[in-house]
Amino acid sequence: MDDTERKETWDEFRELVNMTPAELDKWLESDESRGAGQHQGGGESTGHASGRRITEILRTKQSDLSDDDYRHMRKVVGYVHRHLAQRPSGDVRDTRWRHSLMNWGHDPLSGG
Repeated sequence: MDDTERKETWDEFRELVNMTPAELDKWLESDESRGAGQHQGGGESTGHASGRRITEILRTKQSDLSDDDYRHMRKVVGYVHRHLAQRPSGDVRDTRWRHSLMNWGHDPLSGG
């Protein structure tokens, strides 16, 4: 991945991931977080595992991020874009749709 791709990925990731590491950590500890997303074999959901990875990325200096970190950041960007396009009608405050997005670091009700 070249420097231009890294910058584009970083910028888009930082725009879409609007939860702080502390907010995301707290969210990931909740029952709502654990219940959202696709669970394979009864284990942790893909989004929940991604949320843990996102907090690691957010706590890492940008210059120390690996190509694998950037690949995960692109995965997050793609997921959030796809999921936002599927927004249900009505109040989404307590929906699995919002909970799933929050596992990926994006709270659609946050102004940040």
